[in-house]
Amino acid sequence: MIDPLELLETMDDIIATGSTLPSIALYEDTPEQKVFLSKTVVGKRVVIVGVPGAFTPDCTTIHLPGYVDHADILKEQGIDEIICISVNDPFVMKAWSTKLKASGKVRMLADTNAEFTLALGLACHLPVLGGVRSRRYSMVVYNEKVVHLKVEVDTSSLKCSLVEALEFPNLNII
Repeated sequence: MIDPLELLETMDDIIATGSTLPSIALYEDTPEQKVFLSKTVVGKRVVIVGVPGAFTPDCTTIHLPGYVDHADILKEQGIDEIICISVNDPFVMKAWSTKLKASGKVRMLADTNAEFTLALGLACHLPVLGGVRSRRYSMVVYNEKVVHLKVEVDTSSLKCSLVEALEFPNLNII
C-alpha cells in the first residue's frame, strides 16, 4: 500500500490548465454511489471547489456558503454544475449539504481516501484535521479540460478560491 505522506513529500505536480480530470471514484451520499468526474464533466461547464474538511469553521461559514448563495448566478452565466469535494466520508458530506441547504445548488462529493486529491497534486497534511486533506481551490472545467485553477497557498487563507475570484476564460459566459 502506498503511504499518502510519502506522496505528499514527492508530489510537486499540480494539475494544470488544459489537463483532464483523473478517473478516480468519488462518492455521493453513500459508499455505493460512485461518481467519476472524468465522465460527469463531459460536454459541461463545471465549477469544482475543494475544501479541507466538511464542518470546519471557514469552510462552513464562508467558503462553501459563497458557492451555495451564488449558484443561481453561476448557472445563469452558463455553469452547468457546481461540485464541492472534500476528504471526508459520503455521510458527512450529505449531512453538511443538509446543514448548508446546498441540495440542488452544489453537489457534494466525498474523496474518502484522498485519492482524487492526491492525483490532482492538491493534497496537504493537516494533522489537526485528521491527516491528509485537500488544499482550498477553485477550478473551472469545460469540455473535460481544466480552464481555470486557483489554489490557496496557505490552507488557512480564503482569497483566490472564493466564488468572487472565479474566472471563466474563453467560455463567453460573462
